[in-house]
Amino acid sequence: MLLKQLTRHYQQQVDNALEQLINTASSKAVNNTSLHQAMHYSVFNGGKRIRPLLVYLTGQALGLLTDQQDAPACAVELIHCYSLVHDDMPEMDNDDLRRGKPTCHRQFSQEVALLTGDALQTLAFEALTHKHSLSDKQIVRMVNTLAQASGVAGMAGGQALDLSATGKQLSLEALQIMHEHKTGALIRASVRLGALCLAEIDEAQLDTLDQYAQNIGLAFQIKDDILDIESDTDTLGKQQGADISLDKATYPSLLGLEGAKTMALECHQKALQSLSNFDHHADPLRELAKYIITRDH
Repeated sequence: MLLKQLTRHYQQQVDNALEQLINTASSKAVNNTSLHQAMHYSVFNGGKRIRPLLVYLTGQALGLLTDQQDAPACAVELIHCYSLVHDDMPEMDNDDLRRGKPTCHRQFSQEVALLTGDALQTLAFEALTHKHSLSDKQIVRMVNTLAQASGVAGMAGGQALDLSATGKQLSLEALQIMHEHKTGALIRASVRLGALCLAEIDEAQLDTLDQYAQNIGLAFQIKDDILDIESDTDTLGKQQGADISLDKATYPSLLGLEGAKTMALECHQKALQSLSNFDHHADPLRELAKYIITRDH
């Protein structure tokens, strides 16, 4: 099955699982109308589901059945969605639109948006502990993986670095460290979560897949920076040159446009090399690495 077909298939699969999860969680609450609506609005807002896709494709590379990955696929996407809700708020990026639609705090209120992010974050960990085929050991490792990738050692810490970097001249090393935390940590967690669905995953395989995830995560960010210059809008639907207008460091600003493109290609090659011991079941992961550096939006 081609990557485009697999993507549509897995998008539908995770959407169905997310719908059921949110409805089940909301049915337990009292007077939850606005919060439930805001949660649903923020999760089903046209996202590409790249992180759940990585969970499923990693499992496929290891020969796993896809329904085993529903819980971690939902969990990582809920963390991603919560982060976008909070990032859009006035205290952070102060955005009015996300993917062409009003951001959560604009559609509802700042108070509801704050609670929506909180609710989505906690629901992510609830998803991992629902009754399913995962063992207790797997669940503990997954919870630990997602918590580290989301917190001060991962996404939240990277966001803090990004906020403190505004208006400053960062080195290439500092920029990479920031993005490894802000965006890369959750991408690495997605691949790791997919691998942990295998009950007796080999640690060497985990390390190899982590190298793949590190490289596609970096390539993804570099390509985003390139598209900010070459496209009308970036992948998050923000105005062209948003980082430039905020005087933020980018890979093209540090390396030049051609230098950034070269670095993205190098990351792509390293990602492919890390999959050299995997058979054809990992071909969709290889295709995804290519898509990341060739996409035009």
